[in-house]
Amino acid sequence: MVSTTIDQEIKQAMLAKNQPRLRGLRAIKAALLLAKTEKGTLEEITEEGELKILQRLVKQRKESSDIYKQQGREDLSLIEEEEIEVIAGFMPKQIDRAELELIIADLIKQSGATSAKEMGKVMGLANKELAGKADGKLIAELVKAQLA
Repeated sequence: MVSTTIDQEIKQAMLAKNQPRLRGLRAIKAALLLAKTEKGTLEEITEEGELKILQRLVKQRKESSDIYKQQGREDLSLIEEEEIEVIAGFMPKQIDRAELELIIADLIKQSGATSAKEMGKVMGLANKELAGKADGKLIAELVKAQLA
């Protein structure tokens, strides 16, 4: 679990004076603390919950980075990219596109879906099996393409 190692990682980054890593680690810690205290009690977060939080952090930073690039602010975009790299280090290895296409083809066979109208069936299976291992937009894009 990420929450058990994050404090040690922050200490190491502080000692090494690694500012980009420190920013990313602090963002993770803040998000985890916020999630724990959200319901008014100090509730432990499951690994699945941590993974969702990390995915959300990466997604937010990608969106911010894209906006900064559009506005010609490469300096701010670079900061977001550095944080993405740190956060992604705590996530499972991402599946490459070719392997993802094979997995989705298999899931389509399992679900028995034959048209784009049945995309929901396949997406439900895909989201369960590929949680944290691939980008949701890419999964949806590939499912749509294979059912078309």
